Amino acid sequence: MQPLTRDDVIKAVGGADDLTIASIIGTGATMDELAEAQAWLANDEPMINDLRPLAQGRVRELVDILSELEEDDAEVGPAEPAPAFPAG
Repeated sequence: MQPLTRDDVIKAVGGADDLTIASIIGTGATMDELAEAQAWLANDEPMINDLRPLAQGRVRELVDILSELEEDDAEVGPAEPAPAFPAG
């Protein structure tokens, strides 16, 4: 398997900034490892129920990077609605 390219990461991880993309590529991970990390983040319960060992190595690095990206997105949050002006 080939290590991830910038295009691979952009397709798989929407909204990732250049630093995050570089961090993901810097792990030397493959597309399969990125997919596994995303599966752990999406819902770890089925993975644990399948008796899979917790993420390790490059997959663990990817989980950490991706979870940090999700935290950053959560901090920004949705835009607040514009204040309503009283009629009249």
